[in-house]
Amino acid sequence: MHDVVVEDRRLTGLLAPGARVERLGGGATWSEGPLWLPADEAVIWSDIPGNRVLRWTEATGEVTVDREPAEFTNGRTLDRDGRIVACSHGRRAIERTESDGTTHVVVDRFGTARLNSPNDVVVASDGAIWFTDPPYGIVQPHEGYPGDREYGANHVFRFAPETWELTSVITDVEEPNGLAFSPDESLLYVSDTSCALRVDGTGEHCIRVYDVTDDWKCVNGRVFAEINPGVADGFRVDEHGNVWTSSADSVQVYAPDGTRLGKIAVPEVVGNVCFGGADGSTLFIAASTSLYRVRTSTRGAVA
Repeated sequence: MHDVVVEDRRLTGLLAPGARVERLGGGATWSEGPLWLPADEAVIWSDIPGNRVLRWTEATGEVTVDREPAEFTNGRTLDRDGRIVACSHGRRAIERTESDGTTHVVVDRFGTARLNSPNDVVVASDGAIWFTDPPYGIVQPHEGYPGDREYGANHVFRFAPETWELTSVITDVEEPNGLAFSPDESLLYVSDTSCALRVDGTGEHCIRVYDVTDDWKCVNGRVFAEINPGVADGFRVDEHGNVWTSSADSVQVYAPDGTRLGKIAVPEVVGNVCFGGADGSTLFIAASTSLYRVRTSTRGAVA
C-alpha cells in the first residue's frame, strides 16, 4: 500500500488488502461535494468555478456533465427519501432535487437576511437538514456572485422541514466548512477553514467537535484535530466513528479519540470525500481537477 502512511496500526484494519488510490477521471477546475447515487451506481460532484456538476458512472467508467450551469453548487447529500439536498453558492440557499428531476430552494434566509453561501450539508435521522454557511461564494468571484454577509456572521444551521424553522446552532466557528455526525448523532464535527486563532489559543485549520443535546443544541465545543498541511475542507465519518478528512496532500484518518491513524496520499489537493459503491465501502475523493477512489473495509455512518 504505497499510497498509505500508517501512523497507528488501527488504520490497516480500515483499508482493503492492497488498497491503492485510483484516478477515475477529471477535467474539473476545483472538485467538491462528491455524492454516491445508489440507484444510478454513479458519483456526482461539483466543479465549483466551472459552474457545473460532473458525473462518473461505474458501469461505463466515463465522466460526463450532469448539470450546467449549476449555480455554483458545493456540498450535497441524500435525504431520507433519497432526494439530493445540495448547497448552492449562487442561490445562497439549500436546494433539493425531486424524483422528477426538478430542483427548488428549500431555505435561503435567516429571518429577513439572506444566507451567505451554504457550503456543506448533512441530513439527520429525523430529516432535519444541518449545514454550514461561510462567505466563500460571496467573497470569491470564481465561486459565486459578489455579495454581503447580511446577518453579519458565519453560522452552522439546522433546518426542520416539518416546521420550516431555521435555527442557528453554532456561532463560534470563524468560517465553518465541512460537517458530519458521529454514527449515533451524539457528536457533530465541524471544520474551520479560516486563518484565525481562537480565543482559547488553538491554531487555525482544525476540526471542532460538539456534543449534541436531546433538543438539538450544540454544546461543549472543543478542538478535535489540527489539520496539517492544508485544511479540513470536507470530511466523512465511518460506521465506527473514524473521521476521514481532506487535507493538502492526502486523506487523513482520525480515530474517535482524536488520534491520527495515518494518511492516504493523493496526487492533488483534496476538497471532499464520500463513501459509496455497491456495499458502501469505497471512499470517493474529490481532489482539485479529478475524482479518485480507494477501497476500504468500513462503511460510511448513516448520518
